[in-house]
Amino acid sequence: MDFEIVMRELEALGKERTKKMYISNGAQEPLFGVATGAMKPIAKKIKMNQPLAEELYATGNYDAMYFAGIIADPKSMTESDFDRWMDGAYFYMLSDYVVAVTLSESDLAQEVADKWIASGDELRMSAGWSCYCWLLGNRKDHEFNESKISNMLDIVKSSIHDSPERTKSAMNNFLYTVGVSFIPLHEKAVETAMEIGIVEMKKDEKKSSILNAFESIQKDKDKGRLGFKRKYVRC
Repeated sequence: MDFEIVMRELEALGKERTKKMYISNGAQEPLFGVATGAMKPIAKKIKMNQPLAEELYATGNYDAMYFAGIIADPKSMTESDFDRWMDGAYFYMLSDYVVAVTLSESDLAQEVADKWIASGDELRMSAGWSCYCWLLGNRKDHEFNESKISNMLDIVKSSIHDSPERTKSAMNNFLYTVGVSFIPLHEKAVETAMEIGIVEMKKDEKKSSILNAFESIQKDKDKGRLGFKRKYVRC
């Protein structure tokens, strides 16, 4: 299946209502408004195709960029490839749900995510923290350095309230993910979440979001979900 055919198929799947929802979250033209689930049948036909993924991502079309993440071959991507994708990720649905997800399936995941977290750039930081959420929620606990994750909890505690808005959300998700999916530091994550308390995430022209990692961890604990791991990260 070539580039032109994929673009036509995506366009045919677009819905005005979905498009409006994406735009309200920060997406910009061009986009078709394709529900992510509707992309699965095309993805099954293509499986992994990095050259096609690169063509689609370069369009700047939100739906094509999202689909690129589904068919990308993360293990073939270099650090400069991921940096280039981040350069094109102009809002959080691309940085956190396309680039960070794709990065989490590569062998460079922690190395690149660490650099992004230290970058000082809102969306790179958000993608870096989000990448760790995808990693911790999927890979076995022994694949992580416990003291490193512990230090990251300390960074969240000391800086979340003063971080850029999207970074706050990703840090809060990281705290929640450690609390639920990384058993060795469950207790520390709970204590950290209690100390942080409620985090307010301001949004342009919208009501602020109230983030409460402690409450979210407790809800999952009550449901018996501690130690939860996703089988797959990507669709």
